[in-house]
Amino acid sequence: MADKFQSIKGFYDILPDQTALWQKLEDTARRVLGQYGYRNIRLPIVEFTGLFVRSVGEHTDIVEKEMYAWTDALNGDRLALRPEGTAGCARAVVEHSLTYNGPQRLWYMGPMFRHENVQKGRQRQFHQVGAEAFGYTGPDVDAEQIVMLARLWRELGISDVELQINTIGDAAERAAYRQTLIAYFEQHAELLDEDARRRLHANPLRVLDSKNPRMQEMIEAAPKLFDVLGEESRLHYEGLCRALDDAGVAYRLNTRLVRGLDYYNRTVFEWVTTKLGAQGTIAAGGRYDSLVETLGGKPTPACGFGIGLERVFLLMQEYGVVAQDAPDIYLVNAGEGAQRLAPRLAEQLRDAGFRVAVHGGGGSFKSQMKKADGSGARYALIVGDEEVASGSAVIKPLREGGEQRSVAQSELSAALAA
Repeated sequence: MADKFQSIKGFYDILPDQTALWQKLEDTARRVLGQYGYRNIRLPIVEFTGLFVRSVGEHTDIVEKEMYAWTDALNGDRLALRPEGTAGCARAVVEHSLTYNGPQRLWYMGPMFRHENVQKGRQRQFHQVGAEAFGYTGPDVDAEQIVMLARLWRELGISDVELQINTIGDAAERAAYRQTLIAYFEQHAELLDEDARRRLHANPLRVLDSKNPRMQEMIEAAPKLFDVLGEESRLHYEGLCRALDDAGVAYRLNTRLVRGLDYYNRTVFEWVTTKLGAQGTIAAGGRYDSLVETLGGKPTPACGFGIGLERVFLLMQEYGVVAQDAPDIYLVNAGEGAQRLAPRLAEQLRDAGFRVAVHGGGGSFKSQMKKADGSGARYALIVGDEEVASGSAVIKPLREGGEQRSVAQSELSAALAA
């Protein structure tokens, strides 16, 4: 017997028993994004590696350790599977001059790829919904995206998720703060772990995000960027807080929240849950006003976020959210004439908008009825030689009260819709 193949570690199948809930999640996200005027953009999975090095940052974990990158055998191009969506979306905005006629609200959905440790809620191929708004300067669009996510959680049946926000200022403010932070950490070098020492001079803000228990007291006492913000950054933050207060969205200031990508400035935020263990962030984003210019476009303010769909899916299960993709009707048929009639009746009912599964492969009425019940259908529609001769069919409710009854085949759609 030939060896059986299995999926690669961190790459997994989503099976039919799960896809109904996945579709509920995806369809709800599409609907909510549309309500706020965001339009769909579909982006390639493969991009030039340099796009992520330039945008995400050379000294980030994504670029240093997590990207699936390779050299194209045909022409020597350095290519990568996309590890996140914002860079590719910004690249498309620049390449196609999408903001030429005004600001754009865009969203995308699909797989992303990072070579990292596999855990619950963290896979090497994972799925995101992302939203990006280009050309908006004020904090109102930052607040809009946060309010939009709050609506999404409500419509998905998710509660008890905490919104954490911070402001990381502008480039000049961060540059000055970096030197202050490096000097502080150097004074406590004996407490830094290997990861913190590696990041100290390349990306010291990421040290603030360390989860190492031995470093927490030292990190908590570190100088706060929030305390050295300029007037414009502070006014932007205050405007965001005012808009969230007006919308009735609760939040907590987390001065250690910095996000792991270099392109962020001013607003950063995360939606966090305690129900998924270590992988508690289900959505995150912020403002990135310099990214478009970094990629060769004109200066364009922007703000966006990404939703980790695997984690939201797990959270929906945690809250008992259910979804069904069962047929409306399971068509039971026995006898040569009934087997020929069944596909025609099914098409008639599908024309009327019903989802119809037709039993195939023969079998007794008893065995077929067992399959009808197991399918989750609301009704079994039964056709045998007698029904073929009389031009009728028997409707049997499977999920609710009511007697089975015989109905003329020409009146099936109306009878089932009643």
